[in-house]
Amino acid sequence: MVQAKNKTTATGASVAGFLKGLDAGRRKDCEALVKLLTRVTKAKPRMWGPSIVGFGDYHYLYESGREADWFLAGFSPRKAALTIYLMGGARLDAATAKRLGRHKTGGGCLYVRKLEDVDAKVLEEVARASVARLRAKAKEKTQ
Repeated sequence: MVQAKNKTTATGASVAGFLKGLDAGRRKDCEALVKLLTRVTKAKPRMWGPSIVGFGDYHYLYESGREADWFLAGFSPRKAALTIYLMGGARLDAATAKRLGRHKTGGGCLYVRKLEDVDAKVLEEVARASVARLRAKAKEKTQ
């Protein structure tokens, strides 16, 4: 099996310190995401690289044999939008996408300009479904 070295890895940096460095509006959104993703994953937040807050652990094993360690869910307060990483996929049917509110998707990510643009309950639903898919996948691999 090929163990590739990820450029972005978990660090010992302070999540609280990172959040304190953000402007007030972005910090408020990120603090709400910390609470939401902590509830969903039941994991404490950790910094991954200099600007990603990740929750939980997941060991990926790709069909190619490549392996990598990453998080179950996370976010990064990018300039253009909050990037919400849903590693089990951001699968949204049309009805869920409409209920969620103003957002964009790409790969396993949701892009939200500010949290008030989306329904927090629907965001939590989507995050829970993503984490459940990853955990089910991990369980399949161990059976």
